[in-house]
Amino acid sequence: MPEHGHTDNEIAERLANPPGKGDLGDAVYGAIDGAVTTFAIVAGVAGAGLSPFIIVALGLANVLADGFSMAAGNYSATKAERDNKMRLRDIEERHIRLHPEGEKRELRAILEQKGLSGPTLDEAVAQVSKNHEVWIDTMLEGEYGIGSVDPHPMRAALVTFAAFLLAGFVPLLPFLIGMTQGFAVATVLTLITFFAIGSVKSVWSLAPWWRSGLETLAIGGVAAGIAYYVGSLFG
Repeated sequence: MPEHGHTDNEIAERLANPPGKGDLGDAVYGAIDGAVTTFAIVAGVAGAGLSPFIIVALGLANVLADGFSMAAGNYSATKAERDNKMRLRDIEERHIRLHPEGEKRELRAILEQKGLSGPTLDEAVAQVSKNHEVWIDTMLEGEYGIGSVDPHPMRAALVTFAAFLLAGFVPLLPFLIGMTQGFAVATVLTLITFFAIGSVKSVWSLAPWWRSGLETLAIGGVAAGIAYYVGSLFG
């Protein structure tokens, strides 16, 4: 990943448009679950010895219904996170209005934890408390660990749904195009997908790409193996 610049303009632009948590977590969450759950259905039905038509029917139903369910769940969870932040913001705003001296003592304690002391600390408390919005943001971060960037429920839902669809269709491709040995091909494609998701995820982590890929491959492989074994009991 390229390093960010440190010119005055670059710093100002970056601070004015903080990225927040980004879309990585939602994309990885949706992609892994899409591949795992769809292949679990494929493996379970194949293990039971049922026809490819049933695999396609159940697989498509899972991709669409479970994908939408995941997106809706992520939307609700992200919205709850945003609503909670707004609730806490209202509390801090009320406390600052009703108990300004007590809130300044809290602000001083927060800034002390950041390493300020003496006249510098006094000046920082005075300057931060002059800006109402900055004061509230500082209290939210210091007291509750909440960042200044608001979550985006709809964006989180759409990213999750799109990632789920893309990865979820992979195990179904051999059956949709009528390939022979569809289950074997679906297994290979899905394992490659697991490894690819983990490898791409490593771009945003400290782990080597191959280790991240193998980790995700292991997680998906275990889930698929369990589903196939359970399905084979009914074969």
